[in-house]
Amino acid sequence: MTFLRYLAYEKSYLYLYLAGFLIPAVVFYTYSHGGDWVWGTFFYAFALSSIMLLGFLLFRYQQHVRVIRRMKSEDYDSLSLEGEFAQQHIEELKKQHIHEMNQVQERQHEHYDFIVSWFHEIKTPIAVLRLLQQTDMDANSLREEIAKIENYVDQALYYAKLDSFNQDYAIQNCDVIQISKEIVKSHSKTFFSKKIRIGLQAETLVVQSDPKWLQFIINQLLTNSLKYTELGGEITISVFETPQEKQLLIRDSGIGISPKDLPRIFNRGFTGETGRTYTKSTGMGLYLAQQLSNKLGHYIDCTSEAAVYTQFIVHFPNDNDPYFMRQKTHNE
Repeated sequence: MTFLRYLAYEKSYLYLYLAGFLIPAVVFYTYSHGGDWVWGTFFYAFALSSIMLLGFLLFRYQQHVRVIRRMKSEDYDSLSLEGEFAQQHIEELKKQHIHEMNQVQERQHEHYDFIVSWFHEIKTPIAVLRLLQQTDMDANSLREEIAKIENYVDQALYYAKLDSFNQDYAIQNCDVIQISKEIVKSHSKTFFSKKIRIGLQAETLVVQSDPKWLQFIINQLLTNSLKYTELGGEITISVFETPQEKQLLIRDSGIGISPKDLPRIFNRGFTGETGRTYTKSTGMGLYLAQQLSNKLGHYIDCTSEAAVYTQFIVHFPNDNDPYFMRQKTHNE
């Protein structure tokens, strides 16, 4: 920092000095009637005060230089109230930056963990397909393994889109029963091979959502029910309406979920006893379903009893979805 640049920030002291010196000088000159004014004394006083001002400015300049040097290495005391507030603001920005960096690193770790898990899981159906190639290929087994691969690919795709969700959705009226029928049809071979009965107990239920994302959500729930429902079981799809909301209920007669695992089934990467014991799982399907539901203004909860049933309930606001209203207003 140059001394001249420093003086540009100390103009208030210079103006105060000039005013403090000139005002008394004018007063003394006025009352002397122009005859008794001693110019030598005036210039002597001016020189003394100027020397004091120069000393003060040099002292302040050294303080500023010392503070600037210490800013990069250690804590320092601000030289002004403005500097103190600026220092506090910088500290807040540092904390915010550290917090945001921690969030970025956490997301990076989550993405890394998911990718590693995804590659590990997708290897299983691929290995089965290679084995089927070497033997008498069973069409049902082939379809089942291909469906697994498609589901894993869909999970990866939708997981990648979570952060850019607001750029890729279109809220509109959707019939969740019709969507459910299409999903059931796509899994018809699995229903047939496991001899699982399907019960559709409703004709229609219109909600406000994005049909593409909603189809993925319902597919994850139905896939989960199919995975953990044993031979000869049953899955029912029904609806329930209240003045406040609409509900889609997917209930299976599968192995159920233990009470200690139930509160955590929507956590990222959580598999629980069921996922570890009965089948390998990435633990991402229910996590993604819940995350996407929340972004659409819905939410999912689950009730279950071990070895008896599991029921997923998708809650939809009753025709007052905030995303739908926002988009409708924007389009108008």
